[in-house]
Amino acid sequence: MKTSARFTVVLTRPCLVGALGVIALVVGPASANKDPVTPQQLKAYEDAFMEQVRIGDLLFHGDAALAKKMNVVLTTTGMACAMCHPFASDTHPQAFPKYQVSMNKFATLRDMINWCIEKPNQGEKIDSDSDAMKALEAYIYWSNTGSVLVPGKY
Repeated sequence: MKTSARFTVVLTRPCLVGALGVIALVVGPASANKDPVTPQQLKAYEDAFMEQVRIGDLLFHGDAALAKKMNVVLTTTGMACAMCHPFASDTHPQAFPKYQVSMNKFATLRDMINWCIEKPNQGEKIDSDSDAMKALEAYIYWSNTGSVLVPGKY
């Protein structure tokens, strides 16, 4: 019998499952932050996020000066993301990660952003961890606030 198969059998025994449940109740949930977030901290977090949304909004709508300042080439055709996706509509960020037919692979939202930059806009792929990518992603998520998370739907 394989180790994983034995592990599954052990966990399905009622007495062990019950004991694990009692231990979890006694120990309680683990917490990474034991101190509550203060209103001032929350405001600082929201301000930092909204600054990224602002930058992403400018990039998404084709601000060439900002793209140059951030050392990214999002288009060589004069197209902006917003020309196909006004206000980030129809980007479905809540559906990622998923299998993306146009890319023929399982993809993240960042992969899709780069695909759009490279293919229709004929720009240059940007680093997934770059400030420009994070700002574009922040803007897209913010624009779709309230969308239900449904990975793989679209």
